Amino acid sequence: MDISVIIPLFNEEESLPELFAWIKKVMDTNNFTYEVIFVNDGSTDNSWNVIEKLSSENKEVKGIKFRRNYGKSPALFFGFKEAVGDVVITMDADLQDSPDEIPELYRMITEDNYDLVSGYKQKRYDPLSKTIPTKLFNATARKISGIKNLHDFNCGLKAYKKDVVKNIEVYGEMHRYIPYLAKNAGFNKIGEKVVHHQARKYGKSKFGLNRFINGYLDLITLWFLSTFGRKPMHVFGFLGSIMFLLGFVATVIIGIDKLIALSNGVPQRLITDSPYFYISLTTMMIGTQLFIAGFLGDLISRSSQGRNDYQIEKTIRIGSI
Repeated sequence: MDISVIIPLFNEEESLPELFAWIKKVMDTNNFTYEVIFVNDGSTDNSWNVIEKLSSENKEVKGIKFRRNYGKSPALFFGFKEAVGDVVITMDADLQDSPDEIPELYRMITEDNYDLVSGYKQKRYDPLSKTIPTKLFNATARKISGIKNLHDFNCGLKAYKKDVVKNIEVYGEMHRYIPYLAKNAGFNKIGEKVVHHQARKYGKSKFGLNRFINGYLDLITLWFLSTFGRKPMHVFGFLGSIMFLLGFVATVIIGIDKLIALSNGVPQRLITDSPYFYISLTTMMIGTQLFIAGFLGDLISRSSQGRNDYQIEKTIRIGSI
C-alpha cells in the first residue's frame, strides 16, 4: 500500500465527509493505493457514526474509537500502530490542512528520500494571540532540538517513512515534538514543505493557551531524557559533586578563619552563630542528595528492560550477502 492517512479528531462530525471526499479525489487522481484511519478521541458528538457510515461505503476507511478523550498523542500512537502504508501522512480533521499537499509530500519521502517532512503554514489564518506564542515556541524548539530548518514543529500535516512511525513512541503530549523524537531515534533527514493553511470551516479550536506552557515543559523533559536519560549520574552526580565541594570548601574556610582569630587572640563568635556555616552545610546536604539521586537514577536505568533498546537499521552477518 502506498499511503496511510491518519486523522485524529475530537468533535468534528461536520468536516469528516468533506475531508474524506477531498482525500479520495486526490488519491484517485494520482492512482495511489491508500487507507484513511480516523482516530476518534472520545468525541461527544456524532463523529463515530459518521466514521462508521464512511467505512461501510468505502473499504479504504478504518476507525479507532477511544472511550474518552485522551489527547492527540495517544491518538497518533494507535494510528501509527495500525498504519500499513509505505508513507504515512498525518493531518488534522478540521479542514485547515489541505489534502492537495499529499502528492508532493509523498514524492519528497519516496524520491527525495526524506525520513520525515513537516508542513510549514507560512501564512496562517489564526489570531495574533495564537501566532505570536507559536513563533516563540518554534524558535525555542529549533534551538533545543538542533533541527534548524523547521519553522512549524506543531503542524499537523506531516509525512513519514513507515520505519519512522514504527520506531518512535508518541506519548503524553509529545506529538508537538515528533521531529525531535525521530531525530533521537536516528532518523536525521528531516525536511519541510510550505503548505496551504485554510481558515477553520466548522466548529472551533480545541486548544487553549495552556498548550504553550505544557509545550515548554514537555520540551525540557524531552531534552533532558534524550541527553541524560541513559546516564542520569552524569548530570545529577556532577551537580551534586560541585555543590558538595563548594559547601565543603566554604566550611573549611570558616574553620580556618576561626582558628586564625583564636591564635591571634582576637575574640570571635561561635562558628554555629555564623549564617555562612549553615549555608555551607545546606549546600553540602543538597549536593549529597543530588549525588544520591543520580546514583539511584543510574540503578533504575541499568535495571530497565529498555536499557539496550537501540535503533538498528541494518545488520550484515557472515553468509548473508
